Amino acid sequence: MQKLTRIAVATALATAALGAPAASAAQHGGGQGRPDGGNHAVFVQNDNPAGNQVIAYRRADDGRLTPAATYDTHGLGGQLDGSVADHLASQGSLTYDPRHALLYAVNAGSDTVTVFSVDGDRLTLRQVVDSGGRFPVSVAVHDDVVYVLNALDGGSIQGYTVHAGRLRAESDWNRRLGLDPNATPQFTNTPGQVGFTGEGSQLVVTTKANGSSLLVFNLDRSGAPADAPVVTSLPGAVPFAFVPDGAHGLFLAEAGTNAVATLVVHRDGSASQVTQAPTGQSATCWIVGVRDLLYASNAGSSTLTGLRTADRGRRLTVLGNTPTDPGTVDAAVSSNGRFLYAQTGVNGIVDEFAINDDGSLTALGSQTVPGGVGGEGIVAF
Repeated sequence: MQKLTRIAVATALATAALGAPAASAAQHGGGQGRPDGGNHAVFVQNDNPAGNQVIAYRRADDGRLTPAATYDTHGLGGQLDGSVADHLASQGSLTYDPRHALLYAVNAGSDTVTVFSVDGDRLTLRQVVDSGGRFPVSVAVHDDVVYVLNALDGGSIQGYTVHAGRLRAESDWNRRLGLDPNATPQFTNTPGQVGFTGEGSQLVVTTKANGSSLLVFNLDRSGAPADAPVVTSLPGAVPFAFVPDGAHGLFLAEAGTNAVATLVVHRDGSASQVTQAPTGQSATCWIVGVRDLLYASNAGSSTLTGLRTADRGRRLTVLGNTPTDPGTVDAAVSSNGRFLYAQTGVNGIVDEFAINDDGSLTALGSQTVPGGVGGEGIVAF
C-alpha cells in the first residue's frame, strides 16, 4: 500500500485538471445485420468527468495509429480520491465481447455502462444500462454472460446476459463484496478487476489493499454466482489485475510486492500461488498477455516489464523494462500479436510499441488522447 501511495508523490507535479471533452465526430452506422467486430483498430476510453468518450484509432500495418473518430458514451467519467495517473484504479474498464462484436465502457461518474457495436474501427451506440451499484470500474464477459464490478460502498458485482446485442440485467445476480467502504485512500482500497477463469465457471475479483485478497464466485451453468465468494488472503500482495492462464490459472499483478505471480484457482474457489517474479519497479498494477509473453505496467516507474512464461506458468523470467510516458496504466495487444499499446495517465498519452521476437519492445510513436489525463480503458485489434 505504501508503494502504491508513492504514485501520487512521483507524479503529482505532472497532474493537470481535465478539460472539456473534444468535439465528437459523427457516429458511423455498422451497416445492415451483425457488425463484423474490430479490425485494425484501437479504442481508448478517456474517462473524462465532463463527459466520457471512446476515441477510435486506425492501426496501420506497421502498428502506428491515426485518429479516426470520437464517440460519446452518454455518461460521465469518475475519479477516485487519491488517484493521479489512474483515476479508476482498475483493469477492464473498456472490454470487448468477441462473441457479439460489442464494446462495453464503464461510466464511473454516472453509475452506468455503455454498450457499442463494433464494425472495423467504427462504433454504434446500442444501449446505456445501470451498473447495479456505485462507480463501475471493470467489465468481464464469457460467452453470453457479462459482469460489472462496482468499486464504492464496499464494492459489488452485477451480472447480465446478452440478448440481440443488448444487456439484460439479471436481478438476482447482484452480490455485495463487503469491503470496508471507509478505507482510504480510495484508489488503493477499492476493488481492481472482475474477470472469469479461462473455462468460465468461476468469477474472480481483486480487492487491492482492502483485504489484499482474491474473491472467487463459483458460477452455475446459467452464469449465476454463488451467494458468497471464497476468499483467499494474499497478505501484503495488494492484488490488482490479472489475465487467465489456461483453464484454471491466473497471472496476477501484485502492487504491494511489485511482482507478477502465477496462481491456480481450485474447483472449490480457493487459490494458491505457484511462483512469483519481482519486476524491480514501482506500482506494478496492470498486466496483459500474448503467446508466452506478459507485460506488466508500472505506474510509479513509468515502465513496462516484459516476462516470458514456461512450464505451464510455473516459471516466469523477467526480460527487462521499457520506458513509457509518465504514469503507465492499462495496455492492450493487437489481434495479430505484433503490437502493444500502453495508456499513460499523467499526460493522457497512448504509447505505441512493436513486439519483437525476443519479447523486447520497440517504440513506434505516441498519441495524445483528447481529455485523457488519468484515463483508463483500452482495447486493440
